[in-house]
Amino acid sequence: MRVTVCELDDDPSIFACQWEKLVAHVGARGSQLVLLPEMPFHPWLARRREFDLTEWKAALMSHDAWFPRLQEMAPAAVLGTRPVVRREQRLNEGFVWDIGGGYRPAHFKHYLPEEEGFWEATWFGRGDGTFVPAQVGPVEVGFAICTELWFFQHARAYGKQGIHIIASPRGTMKATVERWLVGGRATAITSGAFSLSSNRVSSNDSEPIFGGRGWIVSPDGEVLGLTSREQPFVTVDIDLNQAEKAKEGYPQYVLE
Repeated sequence: MRVTVCELDDDPSIFACQWEKLVAHVGARGSQLVLLPEMPFHPWLARRREFDLTEWKAALMSHDAWFPRLQEMAPAAVLGTRPVVRREQRLNEGFVWDIGGGYRPAHFKHYLPEEEGFWEATWFGRGDGTFVPAQVGPVEVGFAICTELWFFQHARAYGKQGIHIIASPRGTMKATVERWLVGGRATAITSGAFSLSSNRVSSNDSEPIFGGRGWIVSPDGEVLGLTSREQPFVTVDIDLNQAEKAKEGYPQYVLE
């Protein structure tokens, strides 16, 4: 399967230009699956310590306005997250979009930081805590949205459910990119699946400064591709059989 990860700018005017280039890249490479960063269609909400209803509504409208453009990626499927209101609760919703099934909710972010630049527990409610794979064509995908990457018990549980890919849309800082890559490699080994991540990136000095560095990591922890400012989109062919065989090896086979 041919998969694409990316880093996209937090600045809407730069993002719009990057989107056009990403669409062209996906079409030229014949990608079958594209992972977007965390809530990419609006400037980062959780940088503000106080909840702002006007800004929240603007983020919902921005994502609504951009979502028809997901079809520009077709026939590739698209994974990402967006802010939503479900049952009167504000949530960060992981989604799958493809040409056959359209938009499908797949997961609600459960683990929410609360610190400078990332006041997510103020802006969002916790998801229901379920980590259930989503079917994307022939692929089983598990979501581990940003901070959720560090809760490795879910990576292991996903592996036991036979997933091929763990998708981690991120909004993480430039100062911590190496730490996050370590987490992505550990997630791949723990789950026996490919770890894919795309991240926001900042072109200005407004805090937090996002660091990019999307990745594609094999089930044995090998880094197959990394994004950078010079190469913001990376496409790699992955062998789903490798993820299936990895479930027979260490540490997946070890009993609880």
